[in-house]
Amino acid sequence: MPKPLAAARLAIKALAALGVAAYAAAALVTVGDVLGRQVGLPIIGVVDLVQLFVMAGTWLVMPQAFLAAAHVGVDFLVSRLPRRARHALHVIAAAVALVLVALMLWQGFATFETRTMFGDSSQQLGIPIAWYWYPLLLGLGLCLPGVMLWLVAALREASDE
Repeated sequence: MPKPLAAARLAIKALAALGVAAYAAAALVTVGDVLGRQVGLPIIGVVDLVQLFVMAGTWLVMPQAFLAAAHVGVDFLVSRLPRRARHALHVIAAAVALVLVALMLWQGFATFETRTMFGDSSQQLGIPIAWYWYPLLLGLGLCLPGVMLWLVAALREASDE
């Protein structure tokens, strides 16, 4: 595998691990808050923190889902198609995903610029709203190589016919 592809795979896997850690942090903060409330020590800003961790987790694991082709599919229909049609459908799906992810990244960045221009922040802790957008933009940015790798695999699969 060429070095840029190997580096992209490694970065995607590392971000996915970070995303899973963010989900764990959201769970720990929630449990900590519930337990803390029992003794009169709630975690201040729990909603802001959980939202940030879940947002980060969601977008940081997204490229891995594309890389592993772990997206939701309708296998019971696709599996009934002839082999060539199945391969063509995989290529089309990957190409459409590439276009959609690129559009999401473009529009996500435009929205990020607007939100940061106004200096928005979270309600309880005043976390700059940009911190909620960084994982989204990073995740979408790495979705592009993830989808490209998926598209390359689909094209290879189709050409092996």
